[in-house]
Amino acid sequence: MRIAVSADSKDGLNSAVSPHFGRCPYFVMLDVEGPNIIRVETVANPYYGNHQPGQVPDFIHGQKADVMLSGGMGAGAVSFFNQYGIEVATGASGTVQEAVDLYLAGSLRGVQPCCPDDAGHHHHNG
Repeated sequence: MRIAVSADSKDGLNSAVSPHFGRCPYFVMLDVEGPNIIRVETVANPYYGNHQPGQVPDFIHGQKADVMLSGGMGAGAVSFFNQYGIEVATGASGTVQEAVDLYLAGSLRGVQPCCPDDAGHHHHNG
């Protein structure tokens, strides 16, 4: 299984999970077998700061991810991921390691709506 996590830095498992999926500067890509992380790679978000609907989900799909973890994500992006068959879990926080541990334990699942006070700070169209 390949898990992508939106990240605020390029510190791998120690990166803070980004609260904004489309506007994060990095993604940490983890290859997981059972409970074990076997490979960690950090990739720059090529659309950081400026993206059109669907570009970032398409990029994650191109990275062969099966799961996308993030702090928050708009409904449009969730829809694109659903079309690709990529599972989305939002509400992640802390470090990438913590978010992945929660996901693997079954505690981080599903999509949480974006906070209303964030509505003016990012687009909800993916």
